[in-house]
Amino acid sequence: MRIDIVTGFPRILEGPLGESILKQAQAKGLLQVVVHDLREYTHDKHRTIDDEPYGGGSGMVLKPEPFFECFDRLTSERRYDEVIYMTPEGEKFSQKLANELSLKESLMILCGHYKGVDERVRMALVTREISIGDYVLSGGEIAALVVIDAIARLIPGVLHDGESALLDSFQTGMLDYPHYTRPVEYRGMRVPEVLLSGNHREIERWRQEQAMARTARRRKDLLRE
Repeated sequence: MRIDIVTGFPRILEGPLGESILKQAQAKGLLQVVVHDLREYTHDKHRTIDDEPYGGGSGMVLKPEPFFECFDRLTSERRYDEVIYMTPEGEKFSQKLANELSLKESLMILCGHYKGVDERVRMALVTREISIGDYVLSGGEIAALVVIDAIARLIPGVLHDGESALLDSFQTGMLDYPHYTRPVEYRGMRVPEVLLSGNHREIERWRQEQAMARTARRRKDLLRE
């Protein structure tokens, strides 16, 4: 899979893309993430990517020209399954949507900043708008990282244990069950005996019961869906 990120602030992405699962996915050649700096598509000495909004008001708006020129170059080289714009106004990101996007071959993600992008970018270039929640961030870069991380772990071969991602919270419509590792006892808290029993049938039953109970306590809405 290839994901192209278009942003005016590429350094925000550098750290997370070079760590943990995202680093492993790229090292294995299973995921290619390419970051494109909007300032490379400007033509003034100040490399301006934003301007004041027409009609007045506070804040700055990202200009359309750099987005269109970057889009034109990228789409001349390959076809994209989706061109995604990260915005609080988009459809809410979910595990179901992560599963869907993980099956794509090529995605482009456009990151807004400040008050967002010129509306013509959304009208002409974007095929899908995605939100990671009902709140506002300074820009779309962190939201894009959330989406990419959720997608990457679903790509076959990225995780050492191929079943791990399939057992995550929300994959089964419920939250995940509790997890324990060594030591058996720590500060008076002991690992449940069933997990030490070696009885896989009982362990599976315990996990299902715990997942159901946790979901009922914390996210009853999932049980109603």
